[in-house]
Amino acid sequence: MFFTPGEVAEVDLADRLVVVVDVLRATSTIVEALANGARAVVPVATIEEALRLVRNLGREGALLCGERGGLRIEGFELGNSPAEFTAERVAGKTLVMTTTNGTAALVGVAGARRVYVGAFANLGAVAAAVADADADVAVVCAGRGRRFALEDALCAGALLRRVRARRGRGVRAGNDAAWVAQRLARSLVDPAPVLRRTAAARELVAVGLGADVEWCTVVDRSGVVPVFRERQVTL
Repeated sequence: MFFTPGEVAEVDLADRLVVVVDVLRATSTIVEALANGARAVVPVATIEEALRLVRNLGREGALLCGERGGLRIEGFELGNSPAEFTAERVAGKTLVMTTTNGTAALVGVAGARRVYVGAFANLGAVAAAVADADADVAVVCAGRGRRFALEDALCAGALLRRVRARRGRGVRAGNDAAWVAQRLARSLVDPAPVLRRTAAARELVAVGLGADVEWCTVVDRSGVVPVFRERQVTL
């Protein structure tokens, strides 16, 4: 397990199943978008790349989505708030998305054997998929500004604990980060009270997006398991 993408070396992932977690908010938003019928989400690291890709795809079937500083990028159709990604807005569309942390984390693990997108929103579904897979697993937290983010660590720990419970047998403890994350999540029943106190949550509240925090704390809202392959996230 890795608390930030900067800890990940390519050699760590080549033969592994990877789960990327960015609770506030990219992976939560991707889960919601695909649950509501989006054809695919294409994560990119920069605004310039997003604009270039949409020009190539054509605006009729694609939407520009993303944020900087928590807020929707000027000229983009959607930001990074899960509630925006309704079936009416995204069904049948390809979403080109760039965010401060989450999309860069996804792009950074593209060389893994398989990549799942995880959040509290689809915790049970992803845990089941991971537990049933015949592969070494690594959880990569998107973090916040290349640093540790408590909300991602808690989600990762809860995911690993569910995987252990589902397999019903011994699971390797992994590295120290995996052990710490599982300890953090051991007594977690409702993530909302903890997540509200995180730095990322406070920043969202400060820019008027506190409702996003509440949305992203709901556990098992969705049963979808997004998979990132060939540069796009699909079901």
